[in-house]
Amino acid sequence: MSEKQVIRCPSCGANNRVDLEKIAQGNEAVCARCKKPLPVSSKPVTVTDATFGREVERSTLPVLVDLWAPWCGPCRMIAPVLEQLAAEMAGRVRIAKLNIDENQATAARFNVHSIPTLLILKSGREVDRLVGVLPKAEIARRLERAVNSGQ
Repeated sequence: MSEKQVIRCPSCGANNRVDLEKIAQGNEAVCARCKKPLPVSSKPVTVTDATFGREVERSTLPVLVDLWAPWCGPCRMIAPVLEQLAAEMAGRVRIAKLNIDENQATAARFNVHSIPTLLILKSGREVDRLVGVLPKAEIARRLERAVNSGQ
């Protein structure tokens, strides 16, 4: 039996039951009422200063934001781990990537001084911060804590 997740449509507010196994296979989730795409992704999404509010702060799911730069070796090391987590936790967590060289306002707003920095936001608020390259199991544990917390 495949796992289901209820996702609220940001466009019309309808609750939709989504089959996470189908999402992991690459299918797109759409709202049953308005037919617009639901915020479920099995791949990290790229965000900018301009889209941060819409994509991250207004997300109905907890969001892990990877603050990175193309020249950063450790950032490139952690990227495949985040790709795996995005696929494994699709429908429960969103993974977003923010290039700090191109989006300095958001990096400054969150007082980011070293990269990679991973921010975990829930309901638009920072609930956890991870700095540096950490093992996949530790990142997953911290994400699970955010998903299961009653905040």
